[in-house]
Amino acid sequence: MRPEPLPRPAPISPEEFAARRERLMAELPERSAVLLPGAALKTRNHDSEYAFRQNSDFHYLCGFPEPDALLVLLPGREAGEAILYCQEKDPEKEAWTGIRIGPEGAVSDYGMDEAFDNTQRHNLSELLDGRQTVYLPLADTTAMGIAEGVRGQLSARARRGAIAPTRFADVSALIHELRLTKSEAELALMRHAAQISALAHRRAMQASRVGRFEYQLQAEIEHEFVWHGARAPAYGTIVGGGANACVLHYVENAAPLEDGDLVLIDAGGEFDLYAGDITRTFPVNGRFSDAQRALYDVVLEAEERAVAAVEPGATLESIHQGVVRDLTAGLIELGLLEGELEENIESQRFRRFYLHSTSHWLGLDVHDVGSYRIDGEPRPLEPGMVLTIEPGLYIPDAEDIPSAYRGIGIRIEDDVVVTESGREVLTSQVPKAAEDIETLMQERS
Repeated sequence: MRPEPLPRPAPISPEEFAARRERLMAELPERSAVLLPGAALKTRNHDSEYAFRQNSDFHYLCGFPEPDALLVLLPGREAGEAILYCQEKDPEKEAWTGIRIGPEGAVSDYGMDEAFDNTQRHNLSELLDGRQTVYLPLADTTAMGIAEGVRGQLSARARRGAIAPTRFADVSALIHELRLTKSEAELALMRHAAQISALAHRRAMQASRVGRFEYQLQAEIEHEFVWHGARAPAYGTIVGGGANACVLHYVENAAPLEDGDLVLIDAGGEFDLYAGDITRTFPVNGRFSDAQRALYDVVLEAEERAVAAVEPGATLESIHQGVVRDLTAGLIELGLLEGELEENIESQRFRRFYLHSTSHWLGLDVHDVGSYRIDGEPRPLEPGMVLTIEPGLYIPDAEDIPSAYRGIGIRIEDDVVVTESGREVLTSQVPKAAEDIETLMQERS
């Protein structure tokens, strides 16, 4: 029998969403406003839509889960600073697509000061009358269209005393800085997403068989996500057997799993919009060959040293440079690179085998937002930041490569929280030492 799903952590409270809005508005100048549209449904084909996923910035500020909503923030407004426009209640449509929250629910359940249905958007111009600067995501054509329309309406009424906004400014960077440091409630959701993702990777290891297809391991992974309440993958699941593991964003997942090959799985579940992100590489048949083990241990040592380097004040750049040094030294020891360590690093010869950076931020997006540099310098890590550590080696199938190493791709990835005293590894439930992987794989499902 299947085990019971994991207990669900508490969702983000309306009070926390309100505090986030307050922090954002505290950074704005006087006579400003914020316009932030939620996501819209997108047509998949004919009259069928893709599964809806809310815009991450919009979710961060209000948590409202329905499409076609618009958040308006009006700092200093006595009648209420947080206004939401949303789908109107409509019994006929609700019979087809489910109960809608409606304006009353937006106030009672989501902490809005006021809410209107979308048919009332004509009163936006009244709300924005006299606001000098409107902050919005400038790259969002929907947001820009709304803002330009309001400015046009107010400009047309200038002789009657209306005052149109004179400036549009980007709100995205301000929100992204807030999103970079996670609250305790967010960390609880991310721990849960990581735990679900870890169980999925363990399941895939135990389900691996020679002759099965990559997509069958994908099915095992994604079954575990949904069973435990992660309604979807946080990104396209990667299952690459053999040389397919050398393709960094391989998503075909259609090839058979061959005896003697490794398989690389990069997959994470999304729980309440927060992402897990784990990569493990393991032998299809449950046993590493000597060459696979030698290469794997190079990556593992680099990964473990990088995880141990995560602490307040460290930088992603310094962690990456440590990984480059460790991987390059291992490549020289295995005969895949020749010459001195410093020479290989300076000339970047290692990039033939290691093409990407070691880390990225993690949160509501799998490649989460927030700047990586401040005033041109690498940003020091601070408690509450969440990042990945994911070194890898990808050996091409080339004549100048020893045959035992050709076509091997290995990546090991964990999710790490920066704490006051060091780090918390969210994904430690998935084995990564070669002998631990082999032991788990012997416990075949």
